[in-house]
Amino acid sequence: MTTKLSFDGDWRATVTDDPLPITPRFTGDSVDVARYADVQERERFLARTFGSQDRLWDTPDVLRFDPDSRKLVGVELQMPYVSADAETTTRLPVLPDVRPGGLRADEVRDFRHETCTVLCRAPGDAVLICLRDLDVLDEPLEARIGIAPDVALLVQHGAVAGWSLTDPARYLTTTYADPDPAPPSPATRRLLTECLDLITTPLIDDVMDAEPPALARLRAADAALRAQREDRHRADALHALIATLVKDYGNG
Repeated sequence: MTTKLSFDGDWRATVTDDPLPITPRFTGDSVDVARYADVQERERFLARTFGSQDRLWDTPDVLRFDPDSRKLVGVELQMPYVSADAETTTRLPVLPDVRPGGLRADEVRDFRHETCTVLCRAPGDAVLICLRDLDVLDEPLEARIGIAPDVALLVQHGAVAGWSLTDPARYLTTTYADPDPAPPSPATRRLLTECLDLITTPLIDDVMDAEPPALARLRAADAALRAQREDRHRADALHALIATLVKDYGNG
């Protein structure tokens, strides 16, 4: 059983028995597992913790640890915008069962952990699987450490090779806001899939090239999200996700 994990730069942590009891927030751009509610609280949180963090012009995955206990206290995982093609996705290794667990840093030292580059999507986007690179598909995964509800780190050869988010529609929200505790509506689940299509390759390339079918899908998603009355908070989160595309290409 995996008890030690390595991150980029040969930084290491020990797997513990206490995952974060924090509901994740999924904005479509990132999965955040943290208690801060605004920019100021986030800045104070970063100042009193250590680990991997974003800096000017640099957005690695953020994993923050308490300097006294060395335990994991917050995570921000960035979504890749490159989707694996259907042929590649069929090579996805069988996901191991989730083992709930936290992390304790082996030493109090900052590090940098690269973001994943490839997104693999299960049917209906029931699970989002983000991988370090396509080489991960060549060998089995050895563990899935559930560091928070429905958020897990994927482990290969003792190293963190990616992460997964189960039932992403449930955790949809805007930045810094907690997700609606009610279950997502069927319309929200369908529109999540459409919006993820729109912001990832290959469809986003067609949008940016002003291909008429792609622009029609963008406009249709925009209209559907504006008109959706149920599950309004999640609809607002999805609309924010495609808002820049609608502004730049929706009237083309």
